[in-house]
Amino acid sequence: MSAVPGGDTHALTGTREERPAGGGAPGAVHGRSHRALVREPGGVRTRLRPTPVPGPGELLVATGVAGLCGTDLQMLRGLRDDPAPVIGHEGIARVVAAGAGAGLRPGTEVVVNPTHRTDPSFLLGHNVDGLLQERTLIPATAVSGGLVVPLARIPDPVLGALLEPLAAVRYALALLATGQPRTLVVYGDGTVGRLAVRAARRWLGSHVRTVLVHHTRDGLEWSARHRAHGADVLLGGEGDKRMPLGEGPVAALIATPRDGTPAALDAALRLGARELTVDLFGGLPPDAVSPLLPGADLARIRAANCAGHPRPYAFATATTTEGAHVRLTGHRGVGNEHLRDAAAELCRAPETYRELVTHVVGLDEAARIMNQLAGSRERTVDGRRLIKLAVRVAPESPSPLENR
Repeated sequence: MSAVPGGDTHALTGTREERPAGGGAPGAVHGRSHRALVREPGGVRTRLRPTPVPGPGELLVATGVAGLCGTDLQMLRGLRDDPAPVIGHEGIARVVAAGAGAGLRPGTEVVVNPTHRTDPSFLLGHNVDGLLQERTLIPATAVSGGLVVPLARIPDPVLGALLEPLAAVRYALALLATGQPRTLVVYGDGTVGRLAVRAARRWLGSHVRTVLVHHTRDGLEWSARHRAHGADVLLGGEGDKRMPLGEGPVAALIATPRDGTPAALDAALRLGARELTVDLFGGLPPDAVSPLLPGADLARIRAANCAGHPRPYAFATATTTEGAHVRLTGHRGVGNEHLRDAAAELCRAPETYRELVTHVVGLDEAARIMNQLAGSRERTVDGRRLIKLAVRVAPESPSPLENR
C-alpha cells in the first residue's frame, strides 16, 4: 500500500487480516486514533477514539469543516433520543481510505448525503456516528446507495458548513416553485430561514418578494444590521397581522424549531392568500395537529417527499375551516442533485451567504459552545449572535502514523 500525503493509505483491501487481532476496537487501526466530539453524561467532550479501517464497500473520510444544526441542538438538549455518540451531518470531507469495491479514491473531496431513502439504519449523525470527528467511517449501505457525493468544485472551506442546509433549502424551494409564487414568506430566523431568503431569487426568480418572520427580537435586530443580502421585509413574531402580501400566489416556508411549527403553520394559513403553498420544513412535535385543518395528517404530509423522491413531488390539498385553499408539502433529507446545486451556488455567490457563518472554531472550542447551547436557548456566544457554527475538524497536520 502506498501512502497518501495527509491521508491514511492509497488503497485498502479491507480484508479482516489487515485489522488488528486484539488490543483495540473492532475494525480499528492498531495504535491509531483520532479526536472526536463525543456526547457523554454531563456534556460533550473531546475524546480520542480508535480510527477504523474501512471494510469491503466502506469509506473512511476526514472532515474538513462541519456545521451544527437545529436537530443537533435538539439531541444535545435531550429532546431527541438518537443514539449516535458523535453527531454532525453537515460538512465537507475528503476520502482518506477505501475498502475493496468502494469506488472512490483517497483524496476525493466529497459531501455525504446524510439520509438514506430506503435504509433507515443509515442516518448520519443520528443513528450512525457523524462528522464532528477527524475520521468518520461511512458504511457500505451509504456508499453503495450513492450517498458519498464527489464535488467538482469545492466551496470556501468555512462555507462547507452551509452546504447541506442550503441543499435542504434548494429542495424546499423546488417544491414551492410549483406554485409559481410572487411572495415567499419564511417563518423562522435560524440558518435555514436566512438561507432561504438569500437563495429565493436564485431558485424562485428575481421577481419574488421575500418576507422573513422572526421568532426572536435578537434575531430581528441581527437582520436589521445585515440587510445587504437579507429579506425584502423583516417582521417580528406578530408579522402575520400586518403581512404585506401583494398580488399573486404566496409560498410559505415553515423553518421554525419543531415545537414552533404548529403556530407558524396556523399563521401561514391565516395570511389570506388566495393561492397558498406551504412547506413544513421545520419538523413537527409528536401528534401535531392544526385546528384550521381538522383531520389533516401533518406528519405524513411532511414526510411525503424524501431524498428527492417521488417525482413529480407529492402535495396534499386542503381547505381550512376559514375557507382558505392550500397546497401542503414537506420533505425529509435531500437528493444528491440538491447537494450539487448548493455547492455550485456557494462557489458562485459566496458573499451572499458568508455572513451567516458567525462562529468558526476548532474541536475544543466547539465542545465549549455546544455545552453552552445545550443548557440554554440563548444564542449569544462570545458576545455575538450565533447563526451558524462552523467547526474546523481536520488536524493542522497529519500524525506520523498517517504517513507511515
